[in-house]
Amino acid sequence: MEIYGLYGKSGTGKSYQAMSLCKELDLEAIIDDGLFIYGNRVMAGISAKRQNTKIKAIKTALFTDDNHRREVHEKIQEVNPPGILILGTSQEMVKKIRERLELPELSGLIPIEDITTEDQREIARKQRKELGKHVIPAPTFQIKRQFSGYFLDPLRIFRNLGGRTTYAEKTVVRPTFSYLGDYDLSDRVIIDIANHVSERVTGIDSVLRVLAESSDEGVRVIVTVIMKYGNIITPIAEELQQRVTRQVEAMTAFNVIAVDVDVRGLK
Repeated sequence: MEIYGLYGKSGTGKSYQAMSLCKELDLEAIIDDGLFIYGNRVMAGISAKRQNTKIKAIKTALFTDDNHRREVHEKIQEVNPPGILILGTSQEMVKKIRERLELPELSGLIPIEDITTEDQREIARKQRKELGKHVIPAPTFQIKRQFSGYFLDPLRIFRNLGGRTTYAEKTVVRPTFSYLGDYDLSDRVIIDIANHVSERVTGIDSVLRVLAESSDEGVRVIVTVIMKYGNIITPIAEELQQRVTRQVEAMTAFNVIAVDVDVRGLK
């Protein structure tokens, strides 16, 4: 297993450049801010970008928690990738992460300055400082659960290599609430959105009750309805699930874990 490190100050574009560097080095795995990413999947870990203080973020990125460290270490042993790229803010940080995860010695350490221009790093710094944007080198659907309550934007990259088009998706995370202060969204808001959407689904006669159960991973919505007689229940229930999921996620940025439809009768 070959291990490489990419290091540079926070906000200089390491996560954005990680996939391209992996292609050049023929690597398929990345350790970035507490996550183990293999291919286009988050295999294990907790993202430091989800932490609400800088100290907690650093501890998460360094795998100081034994359970976190053990989970990622065991998953790496299970997957056994041919190579891993470790991202860190300094050479020392990359080395500490390698030691904590009990990985082989480093094959190389690459400064961000070697693969980016000053203009590119300045753009990355502005995106971080002025807009609060962070990049995670994984598709949005892979990290959605960990970032419930954060605005996520897919960043799709298309490149032409020797006449062959390659595609990769990264995610731009905008933790709006973490730098504006504590953020609480009443379950009543989610209930009102789900109720409003449900009443407008063709085939629904009335909405009896809507419940919302919130957790760190997102929200579960339970909608109890009476359907109009003569309609097929399953497709209407599926449409209701899709509409509620779409609107709650769009209007609140929360991850919808499930929408359960309880049909109590026909009218």
